[in-house]
Amino acid sequence: METQREQTVSLPRVLVVDDEPFNLEILTEHLTDAGYQVVAARDGEEAWETLQHDGASFDAVLLDRMMPRMDGMEVLARIRQHPEFINLPVIMQTAIGAAENVREGLAAGAYYYLVKPYQRDMLVAIVGAAVGFRREKLRLESLVTEQAHACRMLINGDFRFRTLEEARRLTLLLSQASPNPKRVALGLSELLVNAVEHGNLEIDYSEKSRLLRQGRWQEEVERRLAEDCYSDRFVEVAFRREDGGVTITIIDQGEGFDWRPFLDFSPERAFDAHGRGISVARMLSFDSMEYHGSGNEVVVRVNNATDLT
Repeated sequence: METQREQTVSLPRVLVVDDEPFNLEILTEHLTDAGYQVVAARDGEEAWETLQHDGASFDAVLLDRMMPRMDGMEVLARIRQHPEFINLPVIMQTAIGAAENVREGLAAGAYYYLVKPYQRDMLVAIVGAAVGFRREKLRLESLVTEQAHACRMLINGDFRFRTLEEARRLTLLLSQASPNPKRVALGLSELLVNAVEHGNLEIDYSEKSRLLRQGRWQEEVERRLAEDCYSDRFVEVAFRREDGGVTITIIDQGEGFDWRPFLDFSPERAFDAHGRGISVARMLSFDSMEYHGSGNEVVVRVNNATDLT
């Protein structure tokens, strides 16, 4: 049986930074009730001191933009310049909702945004998305190195899958077979999951937003997988090792979508709990990404020169 200390250590850990005592109290209360271990900082300097002392233990930072001594943008810049924190998710909270301010934050590396005042369910959803992103990235990185050298012997392969669990297993296999498995894993996972949920199961953007707020996304995916109209659909994946790298083609059996708005981070989606997967994959995981046809086929490439393992 876990001790109380072990249970506390296993909780997702969030650094909450706000110079308003009332806001700090409310944020701490909401996140604690939602199952997070919260560490509070009253300004940017205190936040940076906390990160320097124990930054690796945090799953996300919820950061106020406007603060005395050191504002949120300065803290964000220091986080992104520090090699240990470069992938630490930062959620910027602000009373400023203008698109140019959001673009500035996105460009600096804050890919999640909360505009004051916000509702509790939106706060919990955004923090959950940020923490989930980090934990999934760490999980994949810990797994992909185990069989990487053996998987490099894979030259060509064709695969079919239906479920999210099968997508996760295929992610591990193909990322281990690719140059720089840790880099590839997160982006490949995003694309394979997208092929199931948005492609074959036809869960659109607004519907996923609602399901995430209600905590019903996984339940809805499983329900649709069992429905007659979706149960025969599968995703096809082709892996090809070529001179200079590998190419992976992913084709789902959905009607497709307009992928163009999702290739880059968007200020309009910065306030949503999802919608970053394609842009993350394009920026961080692959050397090229091309959508074909109606959007139900995507081809990605990883060059050998990017093998950092």
